[in-house]
Amino acid sequence: MTEAVRADGLGLRTDGDWLVRAVDLTVEAGETLAVVGPSGAGKSTLLRLLNRIEEPTEGTVHVEGTDYRDVPPTELRARVGTVPQDAALRDGTVAENVGIGPRLRGESVSRERVADLLSRVDLAGYGDRPVEELSGGEAQRVAIARTVMMDPDVLLLDEPTASLDSAAEREVERLLSDLLATGDRTAVLVTHDERQADRLADRVARLEDGTVRAVGRPEEVIA
Repeated sequence: MTEAVRADGLGLRTDGDWLVRAVDLTVEAGETLAVVGPSGAGKSTLLRLLNRIEEPTEGTVHVEGTDYRDVPPTELRARVGTVPQDAALRDGTVAENVGIGPRLRGESVSRERVADLLSRVDLAGYGDRPVEELSGGEAQRVAIARTVMMDPDVLLLDEPTASLDSAAEREVERLLSDLLATGDRTAVLVTHDERQADRLADRVARLEDGTVRAVGRPEEVIA
């Protein structure tokens, strides 16, 4: 398989403490890797290191074979897109939020492309709706569409259903399952829910005390 992302000796130290240390991890193109582990294990920090939101203290990350320090930050953010735990939508309409990435890069935004993405996340006809009228599950689906709009090579998902009620969680998880099932989208999913990792991931990495303790198929890593 083709390598999409590779972390080599990746680590982050803050105030003398290692939040993530000596992480060697490869994500193949088209696969979904879930990162699980206890609270405080460094899961979200690892995700922020993967697209250089945090600057590593040691090691580096290669994106499709290129050291990400050699990639301009704006290009890196486009190639490695993040869906945060909190949707963090801006004031305005759903369509304005979905198209914000291309606009910030000075690119035109296709209304047809926005409408198609909203249809794919089960929000057809929502383009003109103010974001303050959305439910939690709807807002998270807009956040996913906003990131997919950038057509990233790699999708980073930071606890995408953690703040949702059970009904909204099922909606978003079904959407993610559909998006990731095509086999041509690479994703790293941070989740506290091992059952979710089992349902969505091709492989699972267990992180403890900032270090990868196990990597393998879900049935091998999740007891």
